[in-house]
Amino acid sequence: MSELSIRIKIADREYPMRVNEDEEERLRLAGKYLNERLKMFREQFGIHDKQDLLAMIALETAADKIKTEDAALETQHTLEQKLSSLNQLLSSLQLG
Repeated sequence: MSELSIRIKIADREYPMRVNEDEEERLRLAGKYLNERLKMFREQFGIHDKQDLLAMIALETAADKIKTEDAALETQHTLEQKLSSLNQLLSSLQLG
């Protein structure tokens, strides 16, 4: 896997990066997402300070990550409970 030198533009500022080929698209999409969120927050709330906008996006992103992690843990817990119930049911069956 080869490394690429790319530039990601966020809030009118370019950031040079060295990334693996398989990470390039994901990072470009992330940059595009951030710029779209910047525009949305600027228009919706009338905020023009880039640091304030980036802080709001960071907070929103962190909250979304926590929500996603909580949902994944809940799903895992539910699956574990169902597997445990299935295992108990199978153990209780007498094959004959």
